[in-house]
Formats: sequence, structure tokens, C-alpha cells
Amino acid sequence: MKKIVAFALVALVLTACSSPEKQAAQAQQFLHNEAGLTDAQRNAAVDCEPANCDAAWALTKRYIEQHSDTPVTRADAVAIDTDVPSGSGKASFSATRAAKGASTTLTLFAQCRGMYGPDSAKGSDYDKCAEKILKTQNGYAAFLRAHASGQ
Repeated sequence: MKKIVAFALVALVLTACSSPEKQAAQAQQFLHNEAGLTDAQRNAAVDCEPANCDAAWALTKRYIEQHSDTPVTRADAVAIDTDVPSGSGKASFSATRAAKGASTTLTLFAQCRGMYGPDSAKGSDYDKCAEKILKTQNGYAAFLRAHASGQ
């Protein structure tokens, strides 16, 4: 009988932990992170001039190697790709190099296994993944400016 009462108390405490207020706060935080991820993707696009684009591209590869949880599997003149993460919560990054008139745009992309569930709902590793992606994408342009001349 004591075990049943103890189990009931634990269940009651756990139910209280997922109150409507807490769920609303979590939903609000998810929307805030999603907006931040959209902004971070925009921030991860950098234009470079022909004179310094090769150096910026080489730095992009180095940046990806430093931040990805998976190794680089392709690195050529137009794309850098890392392996697909094998485990949940692992981030991988890729980049593209696209000519745009007289300049070129370098864009850093990110993905993370376990970040989203069915129907783009918050996955089990969303918070961990969002934090890593936000930090890495938002730091990309600053990294290039700090290490490449003319950025």
C-alpha cells in the first residue's frame, strides 16, 4: 500500500511540473529559438570579393571542421559537406560558394539529428542543437572578418 501511495505522489508531482503555464513558456521559448535560427541562417551568408574569396573559403572549411560533430566528407570549389550525424544531438555543417555578379556569396548551413520530431515539432535534442547552431552560424561572419583581410 505504501508503494502505491508513493507512486501516486510521484505522479502528482510530475503532473504539476508540466502545468499549462510551464507548457506555454516552453512553447514561447521554442518560437523564440525558431526565429533566432532563421536570423542565424541569414547571418551565415557572407559576400566576398574575388581578391579574398579563396582565403575566406579556406577559412570556411576550417570553421566547419572546428564546429561540426562530424568530419568533412567533401571540400571543393563550390561546396563543403560534413558527414551526416550518426547520433542524436550531433551537429553537422555544410557551406556553399555561389557567384553573384562581381562578388561571391559563402553560406554556412547546419543540421542536427534529433532536433525535430514529427511535423517539425520540437525534438528530444532541440535545445542542445539550437544552442550549438545559433552559436556557430552567428559566429561565422565574425570569424571570417577576424581571420581574412577585406571581409
